[in-house]
Amino acid sequence: MNKKSILITGGLGYIGSHTSIELIEAGFKIIIVDNLCNSSMESLNRLKKLVKSDIPFYNIDIRNKDKLHQVFHENNIDGVIHFAGLKSVNESIEKPIEYYDNNINGAISLIEVMKINNCKTLVFSSSASVYGNPKSLPITENFPLSATNPYGNSKLFIEAILQDLYRSDNNWRISLLRYFNPVGAHKSGLIGESPNGTPNNLMPFISQVAVGNLKKLKVFGADYETIDGTGVRDYIHVTDLAKGHIKALIFLEKKSQLLIANLGTGIGHSVLEMIEAFEKASGCEIPFEIVGRREGDIAKCFADVTFAKKTIGWKAKHNLKEMCEDTWKWQSLNPNGFQ
Repeated sequence: MNKKSILITGGLGYIGSHTSIELIEAGFKIIIVDNLCNSSMESLNRLKKLVKSDIPFYNIDIRNKDKLHQVFHENNIDGVIHFAGLKSVNESIEKPIEYYDNNINGAISLIEVMKINNCKTLVFSSSASVYGNPKSLPITENFPLSATNPYGNSKLFIEAILQDLYRSDNNWRISLLRYFNPVGAHKSGLIGESPNGTPNNLMPFISQVAVGNLKKLKVFGADYETIDGTGVRDYIHVTDLAKGHIKALIFLEKKSQLLIANLGTGIGHSVLEMIEAFEKASGCEIPFEIVGRREGDIAKCFADVTFAKKTIGWKAKHNLKEMCEDTWKWQSLNPNGFQ
């Protein structure tokens, strides 16, 4: 599929921007759409600097079908990677209708516009949250699906919509990539995770404590049945994750199909292990306090990644040390992110 044009929705966000770089380096042309609600124009400036070329960009909301049609009309688009969406578990519990409207209606709008423009290759940014609270570990792709919060539900509903779409018309080439916990940053330190306000995810919170923007980390719950009582997650370097999308695109080129794959490392790390690893990588002490469990959180979650390796030939390569070092390089060079 090399030299083909890929539309990236949410392409200036954390995962979208890293995937944009990897796609260009792999020989793809890209077009980015983003409504900038979770991202920044500075991300685009940095992307252009890294790839040493211009990147077509449209500041639009994908729920606006007229503007989305214009993007397809002005570009010869061969496939879409769909990242655009609201992504905070906590916020989704507070604002469920906003999440359902943005994420689900956004996906439906995109699918309808793709269909009219005869573009039927789609890689969807899903989440391990669709597995809910798993009965056993590691998690394989055929585990029962459920969700413990509106964010996870929105991903689950979109997956169901895409599977129904494929059943109704198997000319589609669809991949549902279920991410575990993306961390890290580009090796240049020019792009990384730049959350609005107080971070919701562990790694950006730790790094902002390290750089002095926040006083201490809150550890939500130390009474889980885990190695040290804190929650265990499968952390994956964002660059490895980005490369998984390219592998999925190339695999979809072979034939019309529906591909579902976990993208993780298959290794779980607790919150306290993450703090210790980041202290070593940064040389900074991370003060923290144990507080009560957070609604919607589960004790343990890590992937079985056998299927992705076997089918699309993808495997995560970065270890925890590299994840922490790259996060720290980004944060120390950009104490306030893209602000």
